[in-house]
Parts: sequence; C-alpha cells; structure tokens
Amino acid sequence: MTYAVAAALQTAVYTRLAADPALAALVGAAIYDAVPAGTLPPLYVVIGNEDVRDASDKTGSGADHALAINVLSEAAGFAGAKAAAGAVCDALLDAPMTLTRGTLVSLNFTKAKAARTTTGNMRQITLIFRARVADDI
Repeated sequence: MTYAVAAALQTAVYTRLAADPALAALVGAAIYDAVPAGTLPPLYVVIGNEDVRDASDKTGSGADHALAINVLSEAAGFAGAKAAAGAVCDALLDAPMTLTRGTLVSLNFTKAKAARTTTGNMRQITLIFRARVADDI
C-alpha cells in the first residue's frame, strides 16, 4: 500500500475544480481544501474526508481513495447545492488529470448524501468519489 500519492491526488482534484467554468459560474472562487476563517459565501465547495485502502498488486503499489467533496449552501432549499454538486461531478468525471506523483487510473462517482447540517440552516451535499491511483516510483 501507499499513501504517497494522496497529496498529488488532492492537488489535481482541487486544480480541476478551480479551473471548471461551469462550477465557477455557480460558486465563483469558493472552492476550498480547508474552510477559511471569517464570513463564508452562501454557496461553496470543500474537499472533505478521505478513506484510503490498499490496491497494490504484482505490478506495483497503489491505493483506492474514497474522496468526499462537500457542497454547502445557506439557501432554504437544495436546488443551488444540487446544481453545484452536479457541476462538481461534471468537472471530475472523465476529466484528464495529471498528478505530480503517480497516475490516476480511474475516478468514479460512488454515492451522495444531501442533508441539513446539525448547526444552523445550512444544506450539505457530500459526494463520494472512488479514485484508483498507482504509484509510479
């Protein structure tokens, strides 16, 4: 197993989301890998938790990353958050991504959960993607 490709994968995902014009039309530059201090915009995207499992085989080291992307909205309904979540999917699925270490073998959507947060009136959609990476080193 290797976790060595995790930072490169996160950077590639962030870069891809930040460069997507359809997502930018909905959230602007409000795409974070850590929620900043201070006042937040009414709709934003955060790279969330990650669960990694070994995917090494005879050909080399690799890992399966279950990567969460969170869309948060202070709107009364889910429509805006769902539009942004759809744009996240469109930006990531079938998109070529070059990693600074390793190779992205595949990136697939696995599930989503839409819910009201336990604090305040925020709406949150958590998208889970499965990324298979191989370490070329």
